[in-house]
Amino acid sequence: MARAREVSGFDCEEPFAPAAARVVEVRSAEVFEQAHDVLDTGDVERVHDMRVATRRLRAALEVFAPCFPRKRHRKALKRVKALADALGERRDRDVSIELLERFAAERAPQGDRAAVAALVERLREEQREANEALAPFVAPRPLKKLRRQLRRLARAARQ
Repeated sequence: MARAREVSGFDCEEPFAPAAARVVEVRSAEVFEQAHDVLDTGDVERVHDMRVATRRLRAALEVFAPCFPRKRHRKALKRVKALADALGERRDRDVSIELLERFAAERAPQGDRAAVAALVERLREEQREANEALAPFVAPRPLKKLRRQLRRLARAARQ
């Protein structure tokens, strides 16, 4: 009957704090897995996937907040939120560009296509700026620091 209590490798009878540690470890790993080439504007799904991963990590950190030392938790959550915000700024431009390009190709009246193209070009400049703002968050050193902070949180929850 012990198997019935296990869901996706988690034991439903596991105490709250060790479960929090495991969830944060899993969600953190997902964030770091998505970091590779996230600044590549040719593959906008990378930003989307990393943004989703950071939102899931943020939710886990918020749900399990009582399991972590307050100061460490606050610092890690602040860093995750900042990363998510930077990803969101870039993602907003990616989505807008994709939508407008599809509109121009499929529905825009011929006379409006030049205006739509100009808008897309302006959004591409904003995308570049958002990418520049995102770059410091996804550089190796800040990601390493965030990884270390999250590992320490998980370790503290197990103690």
